[in-house]
Amino acid sequence: MPKTLAMVLAGGAGTRLEPLTRERAKPAVPFGGRYRIIDFVLSNFVNSGMYKVKVLTQYKSDSLNNHLSRAWRMTAFLGHYIEAVPAQMRTGMEWYKGSADAIYQNLNIITDEEPDHVFVFGADHVFRMDVRQMLDFHLKMEADCTVAAIPVPIEQGHEFGIIDVAPDGRMRNFLEKPSNPPPMPGSSRLCLASMGNYLFRTDSLAREVVKDAGDDTSAHDFGKSIITKLFRESRVFVYDFAQNRIPGMEEKERGYWRDVGNLDIYYRANMDLVDVEPTFNLYNQLWPIYTQSQTLPPAKFVFADRENRRVGHATDSLVSEGCIISGGHVNRSVLSPKVRVNSFAEVTHSILFENVQVGRRCRIRRTIIDKNVEIPPGMTIGYDLDEDRQRFHVTPDGVVCIPKGMKLA
Repeated sequence: MPKTLAMVLAGGAGTRLEPLTRERAKPAVPFGGRYRIIDFVLSNFVNSGMYKVKVLTQYKSDSLNNHLSRAWRMTAFLGHYIEAVPAQMRTGMEWYKGSADAIYQNLNIITDEEPDHVFVFGADHVFRMDVRQMLDFHLKMEADCTVAAIPVPIEQGHEFGIIDVAPDGRMRNFLEKPSNPPPMPGSSRLCLASMGNYLFRTDSLAREVVKDAGDDTSAHDFGKSIITKLFRESRVFVYDFAQNRIPGMEEKERGYWRDVGNLDIYYRANMDLVDVEPTFNLYNQLWPIYTQSQTLPPAKFVFADRENRRVGHATDSLVSEGCIISGGHVNRSVLSPKVRVNSFAEVTHSILFENVQVGRRCRIRRTIIDKNVEIPPGMTIGYDLDEDRQRFHVTPDGVVCIPKGMKLA
């Protein structure tokens, strides 16, 4: 096994997830009730036996740093670590100019560790992946760089960065949101979209980010600035993520990957989890998603007063520990820890973060409520979007979003 190091890019501002990123970094946004978005990529590395991970942070990183230090403690005895690396400004008084510049400013980490190969992955995607299989492909092809890609319907190719790939897997071109995307080998109906996850030979990575840092016209981004040039002069190969298999995976989950980059995609990805037979199965214990555990009591459902319709129950929902469904009804929703839904309230198709309190006779529909929000008794949200827009953020798909700690009356 060659020596590897993972660099996880977690420094983006995440403005398209506003207001959820108003007080936290995008990778620290809760997902699936009890997880953070970053837990998915970190769980993939740990489950794959990759135990040396540096997380490059920058904007509003306190919540993310706390989560990493409390949830992701590895054994130093075996040389394992998952460590947050704040922006250090080692090359000048500037924040990271882009993903490539983030690696350039932290080349000392790579030099100190002396890996043979370096993974450069994003921190804000929801997926399961055995990264060892990508490494095996990378080594077999003797690649300088391997780019992970996912097949998408060719009619959707204009929404992605599309890779033109030769039959042997070598990259021939990279096209940013092309109007006529080239099909992938073996299928005229699919094309390959870049996932923004890369594996480099260490010397190739160092050479390219140093070269890019000296180019004042560069966007200093891996996709736009590094890969678009590198494939013309080096061995760049494309790893088909749809070929990746993990233990316990059902066929319908093959190739599941979501870039939860805006509120509507984030909302839909959460709603994927509440299906009776979800495509992305959180209950696969052969490839678990790790996160911080809290000392909280089990979820509680109280009142069985059917005569007065005061019954605490939840259907097709994820209900985390410490929640109390006190005579209310929750349907097709995701509840983080310590949520309380009081009598006669109805919560449907919604995402409630930690410590949200829903008052009696409230009606909540298609709403994301950030933590520490108390909904007063009798309030209705998600039924009249014109009214909701006067108080809250409403997405293009009509999902209402209430920011952290907002005082409602």
